[in-house]
Parts: sequence; structure tokens; C-alpha cells
Amino acid sequence: MIRKLIGRVFRLTKRHGGGRVVIPLKRHGINRDQLPSFALKTTDQLQAAGYEAYIVGGAVRDLLLGKDPKDFDVATNATPEEVHKVFRRSRIIGRRFKLVHVLYGDEVVEVSTFRGSGDAMTDDAGRIIRDNTWGSQEDDAKRRDFTVNALFYDPNREEIIDFHGGVVDIEKKRIAMIGTPAVRYREDPVRMLRAVRLAAKLGLSIDPLTRKPIRELAGLLENVPSSRLFDEMLKLLFSGQSWACLMQLRDEGLHHGFFPLLDKMMAMPNGEAFLRAALENTDRRIREDKPVSAGYVFASLLWLEVLDNWEKRKSAGEKPMLALFAAIDEVEAVQEEKLAIPRRYGSTTKEIWALQPRFEHRSGIKPFRLLEHPRFRAGYDFLCLRAGSGEVPQELADWWTEFQAADSQKREAMLIRPQSGDPAAKKRRRRRSPRSGAGAAVDNAQ
Repeated sequence: MIRKLIGRVFRLTKRHGGGRVVIPLKRHGINRDQLPSFALKTTDQLQAAGYEAYIVGGAVRDLLLGKDPKDFDVATNATPEEVHKVFRRSRIIGRRFKLVHVLYGDEVVEVSTFRGSGDAMTDDAGRIIRDNTWGSQEDDAKRRDFTVNALFYDPNREEIIDFHGGVVDIEKKRIAMIGTPAVRYREDPVRMLRAVRLAAKLGLSIDPLTRKPIRELAGLLENVPSSRLFDEMLKLLFSGQSWACLMQLRDEGLHHGFFPLLDKMMAMPNGEAFLRAALENTDRRIREDKPVSAGYVFASLLWLEVLDNWEKRKSAGEKPMLALFAAIDEVEAVQEEKLAIPRRYGSTTKEIWALQPRFEHRSGIKPFRLLEHPRFRAGYDFLCLRAGSGEVPQELADWWTEFQAADSQKREAMLIRPQSGDPAAKKRRRRRSPRSGAGAAVDNAQ
């Protein structure tokens, strides 16, 4: 009993910065050969040059959780300028946080210098705006956000260095903040989004003390640059657990800072079903390692608000296509205040929306022209999503599924012929250009 109590106190002390703990291979089970060659080359060359170098953060965390890391970041006691000298193919980036990107073909290893424990430059809200003070490995661990992200792996010794009990927290499947959560959130409000995203993505629970201030401090996201919010939003959407992430963000009241339309869309008829189907389809494609279009995802997230606005404008007598473009502009303006979607994504989103009315036309030359549109596939997938939620008839999506796979003869047979009395059935009369009487007389004689 006493031994268990001592063990608990010891682990708690370590979790809150009790000191440097070295965890051997036989305990953590991460072998050097589990790391890609470009990550090993980076640490090996830095160590050969006389510096400390470790795989750090999310890669170590994911390996301990039995997942495949997407990125392998490195931390070192070498300054950015010293790292740049070691690697010919590298570049120093950043002003707020100086980093070095080491290039290996298409692969990039991000190398950071140990951060110091000195006071960083902050704004009036306590948010860090510049932090290029260097320090020790222990200082760097203290400056990281969560205990599970403050782990250092030495590929040569095959050891994990743990200052804050991150390995224990991974074993307990929890996310805990290093330091006082409220202070750390004020330093960087994006940490609140990150806590929720990592918990949902990795299947972890948020430690009660770490979770407690989130709802109260959610308003701090108003001061975060929209570009940073967009980057975090992309990570959420491409996490493979986007629906779970979004719902947990909503539960914590964090969505108001960058997705103010969510509550309204969730309250619409079939709104929750539509959003869930869209995001779960995205999650499935990511898990299957299939390509995912950010423009398509944003089209799905904002469509219900566009649709609602569009229907109101049509009811007010506006022409359908003009009403659609006006609705798109209005929704885009509301969302722009919180989340600046880059033009390369926004243009795709708007093209997908603008294609939807064209799927209603299934006669004449129009279906053939639509097939040739560069965004046809994305527009068609979006049509299927709308049909699955009951917004448009399933028969319409089925028709396009068959039409695009058919040969030219069958496509001609599939075209819907206008009914008699339909304005489309009336042939357009050719307008004759005005001619002189003499010319007309010649024509009549022939």
C-alpha cells in the first residue's frame, strides 16, 4: 500500500516537472528502425557535428500510441544558424519562432532550437508574439504545450527523455497541460483548439484541470490571426476524426471563434445528418489514404447556409442563378470575418456550388458540356451528398451516375425529351436580318 502511494506521488511529481527521466527501449519499445531515413540522417548529422539532437513531440507520441507519424520534427541545442551550416539543403524560416527546414527531396524535417525559459515578448492579452530565446532541453520541455508532446527520443541510444510524465499520460490516455492551463492558453489561445483536436483524433481524454478554463477563455480566439485559425482548421478537417473534433469543439464552445455558422446549420432540417455524412466521408477517404479536396470540404461545411439564403432569395423573386451567386457572396462575407479561406480553396468551393443547378438540366447539349467541366467530379460527388441527405431526389444522382459511365449511344437515349407544351420544346425562330426590297425580290425569284 505504501509502495503504491509512493509510486503515485513519484509519477505526479514527474508529470509536473519533477526532473529528467530516461526511459529505456525495453520500457517504451520504439526501435531506431521504425524511423524514416531522412529523420535519422538529421539527428545523426547534428550529433556528429557535436550537438544534441532528438526526435521530438508528435512523432514520439504517435509511435507510443502505435500510430504512424506524419511528421518527424527534431529539437537540438544548435542555433538555427548552426543547423543551417550543418545542412547544405536547408533554410531558416519564421520570425515569431525561428526554425530550420532541412530538405530531402520531397521530404522536409523541421528542426527547432531548444527554447529558453526566459520571458517571451507578449501582447496585452498575454499572447506570445515573439519567442527566439534559446535554452536547455529541460527549458524546452517546460515551454511545450502538453505532456504528451514534450517527449524527446534519441535514435542512437534508443531512449526517451521525459520531464513531465508524458509517457504515463499516454499510458493513461489523457492530455494534460504543462504549467498552469489558463496562463498557457493566454500565451497561445490556439492551444485550446489543439487540446480538443488531439483528444478527439487520438482517442484521449482531456485532464479536468486542463479542460476547466477552456469555455471561459474561448473568446481569446478572437485575437488570433485568421491564417493561424485556418491552419488549425485544416488539421482538424484532415485529422481522420473531423466529425468528432468538430462536435467536441462545439461542446467546449470553441467553434464561435472560427466557425460561427455551425449552430445555425446544425439546427436546420437534416443539417446534422448532412454535415456528419460529409465529414465522415472525408474521414473515411483519409483513412483509406485517398486524396481529399479542401475546397470540397469547405463547400460541404457552408452549403446549408448558402442553400437557406438561396431559397429565400428565390422566394423573393430573384432569378435562380443570380440569387445563388448573391447567397454565396453573403455567406462568404460572414465567414471571412472569422476564417480567411485562401483563394485557391475558396474558388473551388464556389465552383462546386455554382455547378449544382446545372445538374438539373438533362436534355440537349448541356449534360455533355457539364461532363467536360474540370470540376465535374467534385460537383457530382457533392450532388450525391445532397441526394443522400434528401435535399434532392436520389433519382437525379442515379441518373448522373449512369450517364457518365454510359457510351455515347446510351447517353443520347438517356436524355430527357421536353414534353409538348414545355417552353423548351418550342423551337427558336431564326431572326432574319433586315434586307432591301430588291434583295428580297431576288431571293423570292430563286
